[in-house]
Amino acid sequence: MNKTLNILSAGQHEADAATGRVLQLPNDADPREADLTGVTRIELHFPKFTDGRAYSQAFLLRRRLGFTGDIRATGDVLIDQLVQMQRTGFTSAVLKEGKDVAEAQRQFERFADFYQGDAVQPAPHFVRAEA
Repeated sequence: MNKTLNILSAGQHEADAATGRVLQLPNDADPREADLTGVTRIELHFPKFTDGRAYSQAFLLRRRLGFTGDIRATGDVLIDQLVQMQRTGFTSAVLKEGKDVAEAQRQFERFADFYQGDAVQPAPHFVRAEA
């Protein structure tokens, strides 16, 4: 299982031209009401790091709605949030201006595995260990 997010700087995000339809969902929108036909990337916005509604949206999109494209975190994205973002279904994140991408990648070395299941790996550790 890939444990890392595709972490982008703000400049990389601007230069990243999507091939396909990009849907920007406000964090008060219900993803179940969105038309996902032809969508290749969904951008979920964190207006401030303490607003966690986008985590719920990502989990809903990935697990309940079965969205397989890129779910990207934008806005006030801090390094400390990245592991939880990956666990809830995000596949890419745009760091807040001034944050170091290399430092952000190290978060995934610090937290290599988890006991609980999540959006990416639904089975808990004890089930995976028995297999």
